[in-house]
Amino acid sequence: MTNLTAPALRPANPRFSSGPCAKIPQYSLQMLADAPLGRSHRAAVGKAKLREAIDLTRSVLGVPDDYRIGIVPGSDTGAVEMAMWTMLGARPVEMLAWESFGEGWVTDAVKQLKLDAKVTLAPYGQIVDFSAVDFNKDVVFTWNGTTSGCRLPNADAIPATRGGLTICDATSAAFAMELDWSKLDVTTFSWQKVLGGEGAHGMIILSPRAVERLESYTPAWPLPKIFRLTSKGKLIEGIFIGETINTPSMLAVEDYLVSLKWAQSIGGLAGLVGRATANAQVVWDFCAQNPWLQNLAAAPDIASTTSVCLKFHDPRILDAEAFAKAVAKRLEKAGVAYDIGAYRDAPAGLRIWCGSTVETADVAALMPWIAHAFHAEIAAQS
Repeated sequence: MTNLTAPALRPANPRFSSGPCAKIPQYSLQMLADAPLGRSHRAAVGKAKLREAIDLTRSVLGVPDDYRIGIVPGSDTGAVEMAMWTMLGARPVEMLAWESFGEGWVTDAVKQLKLDAKVTLAPYGQIVDFSAVDFNKDVVFTWNGTTSGCRLPNADAIPATRGGLTICDATSAAFAMELDWSKLDVTTFSWQKVLGGEGAHGMIILSPRAVERLESYTPAWPLPKIFRLTSKGKLIEGIFIGETINTPSMLAVEDYLVSLKWAQSIGGLAGLVGRATANAQVVWDFCAQNPWLQNLAAAPDIASTTSVCLKFHDPRILDAEAFAKAVAKRLEKAGVAYDIGAYRDAPAGLRIWCGSTVETADVAALMPWIAHAFHAEIAAQS
């Protein structure tokens, strides 16, 4: 008979949400004391903070000097939409998706922009075969499927010389996975994912090829002001030195700066990647020892190290969705894991955020609690 005694050790931080994600270790609101509240973002102090955020982003991520980095409204969604609305339509398009957010970009391209795009989909647990993609087309894809736990392992299949642009939603990959900038023309992410920042602000990173597209192509559809990156056929350079399109939250900017400086203090990108990988490995090792819990990703090389998605596998489970929700509810009620139920459009299961701000010790402490909740729920339904 299974021992249903609750584990003695608890995660110090039970926040395993996939967005907004856990704040950096030892976070305190006092860290934001230098935020220029009540000041214009166009004042010298505001511009300096925004420029610092761009410069530190470049430094931590290793973005090439000739790539532009801009802070834009609307989180990662706003950044992806900005890229699609301003650049697509110049040449044929291929949309790639293997989870709900990627499918959202497909909907926007096909139904809103009404592009005659080729759509290539993969089911949850798998990714698209990049070797079969025509990169002479503009290609839109999500590096890491936040709702499927499946990622592109590398950019090897993307040719260095290609006719089209690559537009990559990297919101749950940036700062936790290596990105090959030579293979990416437009890269987007939000502050609220891997660095645990606040919502509403997005980042867009443009290669020289993307800038050339912006300056040589005018879309057939009207562009809202919030999407415009050019004026009179030229890139609005101010956006890429901190002169944002609309008013940013200087409190959120300060929060992002604090996170970036923490990232530098732990070894930059290598340190961030190492933390996320170590966190995910704890979960993978637990799954290997407990076959009733499996990674949703069909192969190890495509398994996410940030949004680790899991499914239950046991013949005693009669209703997978109800069972998974019950387990997640038990964990939340115990105060050991918040917001780890699978995304509503994904297969039933759990989704544990293992990004770089999460402590490995907390992931390790959570694993026995998942076992406890699993066995308790099995017993309850018997």
